[in-house]
Amino acid sequence: MSLRRLRTIAGVLAYDLLPFESRLRRGRWTEIHNRNESIEVQGHAVLCPWRFTSELHITKVFPDFSTRLMRRALRDWPIRYAGTLSSSATPEVSFLIGHRGTARLPHLLLTLRSIAAQESVPVECIVIEQDSEPRVASALPAWVRYIHQPAGENEPYRRAATFNEALRQARGRIVVPHDNDMLVPARYAAEIVRAVGQGFEAIDLKRFIFYLTPEESQQVMAGGMLTMKERSESVIQNLRGGSMALTKEAYAAIGGFDEGFAGWGGEDLELWERAETRRATRFGYLPIVHLWHAPQPEKLQMNDAPAIKRYVELASVPAEERIARLKALSSRR
Repeated sequence: MSLRRLRTIAGVLAYDLLPFESRLRRGRWTEIHNRNESIEVQGHAVLCPWRFTSELHITKVFPDFSTRLMRRALRDWPIRYAGTLSSSATPEVSFLIGHRGTARLPHLLLTLRSIAAQESVPVECIVIEQDSEPRVASALPAWVRYIHQPAGENEPYRRAATFNEALRQARGRIVVPHDNDMLVPARYAAEIVRAVGQGFEAIDLKRFIFYLTPEESQQVMAGGMLTMKERSESVIQNLRGGSMALTKEAYAAIGGFDEGFAGWGGEDLELWERAETRRATRFGYLPIVHLWHAPQPEKLQMNDAPAIKRYVELASVPAEERIARLKALSSRR
């Protein structure tokens, strides 16, 4: 073992392990964070005031801690599964999921099962398949509302456009643009509705995203649910993308998603910067479980990805100016 590795382990043992274990035992797991980070605590909710995502360092040194943290979080906020919606009432919350191809169809189907099991709040889910031809419609449950958004065979995936199209058909007063590989707690929609009841128009309640290993993601998808024996290989915090909620009015007021984004990355972060011109909250306390898949090719390029370059360019423009541009563009369509 290298000297650097020994120093890393010693640092975690000296500064992190005991405080983390104490928070875990006392049920204050939302307050766990890296020692070089400063969080804001509001009851059981936590705000990460830094700009980008970060990975919990302790989980890279002691991987078992990642799994223990996931199991503790899911004990408080369990993920459940259903094959159909339990309520036929007009939905309050509309989940919007963009999709392309068949590689992530198993991910999508399990994500839908976690959405179908939402408690206390009537929900709907709209899947927008942006592809050259319909490929997954016949595999979707009957309760899912399906939209095919045509795209050229070699045209890059435009996730922003899928959400804007779905919004036009959403029946809920609240919309949740959501990834097709994220399992949500059974009270996710109910907690979003509660936040809207407190006056918030843009809501991001995620605290930790638990990334399953490739092998165990396959097992979960094959079995149709988590068994709580799975291992998480990393824990991410302050993830702006993946899933967030906005009232329909706020979504329209900020101009919706910017459809100039093509390919992977940036559109969620850019949207949230505009959403913060409304009454917004990023105090998070809910866990989400991410199913493994091969990374998007553009993600491997990272800073050279066209969508990331677009985000960097737009980030220098005031949010209010971006909103005015998008609303003017929308009025001309």
